[in-house]
Amino acid sequence: MLIGIIIVAALLALLQIGAQRSGSVSPIATVASSIFAVGEAAVASAIRGVRSFGTTLLALPHLERENVALRAGRQRLIEENARLHELAAAYAAESAVRPVVNLYNGIEARVIGFPPENESRAVTIDKGSRAGVKRDDGVLAAEGVVGRVGAVAPFSSTVVLATDYTSRIPAIVQRGRWWGIARGNVGSVVVEYIPQDAPLRAGDVVVTGEGRSFHSGVPIGSVIAIERGDATLYQTAVLKTFVDLGALDRVVVVSH
Repeated sequence: MLIGIIIVAALLALLQIGAQRSGSVSPIATVASSIFAVGEAAVASAIRGVRSFGTTLLALPHLERENVALRAGRQRLIEENARLHELAAAYAAESAVRPVVNLYNGIEARVIGFPPENESRAVTIDKGSRAGVKRDDGVLAAEGVVGRVGAVAPFSSTVVLATDYTSRIPAIVQRGRWWGIARGNVGSVVVEYIPQDAPLRAGDVVVTGEGRSFHSGVPIGSVIAIERGDATLYQTAVLKTFVDLGALDRVVVVSH
């Protein structure tokens, strides 16, 4: 082993002497320089990593505060957007019924409740006897008939919808002036007692006739189906109401 070490040292010495005589860089210096450069790069990288980690640790509280502030700002924007959408919807609904109020000199009201068990087709509005609402007054929306006032309290009233099974409204098929009675059928309105020889067709518009709650000519709905019986003098028209009675907001109470 000692002889091997002496031989290696002699060879390295010869390489160093040969490099010096020729004026070139010795392989030993090259290897040493490379090893030193690699080590220096590793140390520098480690130092940068430590500094970066330290900077990140110092910045964490500030970043957390910024994150909390951004989340709070985002939530405020969401709430403000929802509020503006609600204001726009309320304004649109109010604007839609304004012509009806002016036309009939009616009382504008807002729907504030539905029956929890849906045992009847009725809604509660925020106007009552103090505002001039009376039992059996007609109730309209911008598109047409909603129903009639069934009960009145000082500050609210119950409106029986046109689809309620107790609802009865004189009706006219506009195209041929055929008369009938519009009756609530829970999910729809049917017009009964139309003469059997009346040539009804889908799309016919049905309006109110003169009655206890409405003047004539107020739109109720359009015919979507026709039921003819063989053993009767009359036929029945099934209507789709012009007013979406499941999405009521603003309505107008009108006195006959």
